[in-house]
Amino acid sequence: MRSLTLPRFSLKGWAQEDIADPYPVYRRYREIQSVHEGADAFYVFGYDDVVKVLSDRNFGRTSHSTEDGVPLSLPVPPEFETLRSVVENWLVFLDPPEHTRLRSSLQKEFSAGVVIALRPRIARIARDLLSRLDGQVDLVGGFAAPFPIMVICELLGVRAQDHDRLRDLAVALQGASTTRTGESRFTDAESAAQELTGYFRDQAERRQPGADDLIALMAGIPLSTERIVGTCVHLLTAGHETTTNSLAKAALILRAHPELIADLRDYPDLVPTAVEELLRYDPPVQAVTRWAREDTTVGGTTIPGGSRVIALLGSANRDADHFARPDVVDVHRPADRHLGFGIGIHYCLGATLARAELEIGLRALLERLPGSQKATHHVEYADDMVFHGPARLVLDLPRTSQEGTHP
Repeated sequence: MRSLTLPRFSLKGWAQEDIADPYPVYRRYREIQSVHEGADAFYVFGYDDVVKVLSDRNFGRTSHSTEDGVPLSLPVPPEFETLRSVVENWLVFLDPPEHTRLRSSLQKEFSAGVVIALRPRIARIARDLLSRLDGQVDLVGGFAAPFPIMVICELLGVRAQDHDRLRDLAVALQGASTTRTGESRFTDAESAAQELTGYFRDQAERRQPGADDLIALMAGIPLSTERIVGTCVHLLTAGHETTTNSLAKAALILRAHPELIADLRDYPDLVPTAVEELLRYDPPVQAVTRWAREDTTVGGTTIPGGSRVIALLGSANRDADHFARPDVVDVHRPADRHLGFGIGIHYCLGATLARAELEIGLRALLERLPGSQKATHHVEYADDMVFHGPARLVLDLPRTSQEGTHP
């Protein structure tokens, strides 16, 4: 049978060409069955079954199983104490009722009204960054990476001169919670966690009542200092890497489809729809982890209680049973719900902000990318199948007569 020719699935050890385009790999497994018992977890490939895992209360974000008293769901060895303390306070690793309390407290800071008020500042940041780029440039280092960091720092109310250092620390810490390998990743992340803990602890202690930023809001809820620190670090890491990856991938897709650049320039009202389609076509987060609380059947497969379950968002977004012509970029596609931001109680808290960043960033890129033909570029993907995207994207970014118009 065909299924016998496929190795047990894992998100580690992929070849570079498969990291750059994982969708044919997903399709081979998904066409056999929706759920596979892999080398280290149960992997869920089909759209409906991914939705079930992310929405069903039988699947939680934390594990009740332990190894030497340590919850298996926290991806940090116990000897890295500061890193572990930071990560265990992340919203994404909390289950109700604590998750509900913290999310409801933060929700208003990411409301549509707050984001609308931020849009002029977001547009200014995008314009300023792109105005510095000319000729052969790394779009990730020059635009896609610093752009969301600067926006998050605006929300947190931290000094502009700290942005670059916070970006470096966020990247070092994020490396410990992905599929990236390397002996030093936890050591580097522990060092970053120590510096970030000190930084945000100091920020929280110095906030005055009535200050208009997210740290002041959390201090007034009130939250513990550990929870404030953990939330700040979480927003800094997850909040920037996803947008960075989305913008870099959007540039790649646009360069491969010059007709799409022309279409979006001629019909700018399509840009918000294009953002949704780009998130469906190549989402920045490919996989999320849950833990089965009890024996549960998904896609005809029984998953024993206590098992680790990995829902493949990237695979679900290319499921032909849910999306017609899933491997085609179609900005006129009906807005069927993609899973680029997840679903269920852990649906991305910052989705409204992320959409604004991507829309404004995409409009800014449309002004600068050459659109008459497919253009050459050099891309290097990070060795990461969770936070998925280019680490470098070197391309030619000439100035145009449209320079200076507002995104």
